Amino acid sequence: IREIEQDVLEGADMVIIKPALSYLDIISRVKNKFNVPVVAYSVSGEYSMIKAGVKMGYFNHNEVLIESLTVIKRAGANMIATYFAKEAVKLIS
Repeated sequence: IREIEQDVLEGADMVIIKPALSYLDIISRVKNKFNVPVVAYSVSGEYSMIKAGVKMGYFNHNEVLIESLTVIKRAGANMIATYFAKEAVKLIS
């Protein structure tokens, strides 16, 4: 939070928080404290974790994909950078 505060004071137009799923609480705090757009970056490890879980049969691909993006948005992200972008667009369309 202190680093983000310094970035904002130095004129940052937006902030990027990664990894997104592990830092949902930080996304929420930043959204509530600062008046800049918050970008959540869902890193490759999160993508791999979901893909592995689907492959092992632990959960449904489409459901967990949408849920992972929904929780990031619900935490307060204005934008989400994700390796699931193309798949998500197909599901949402």
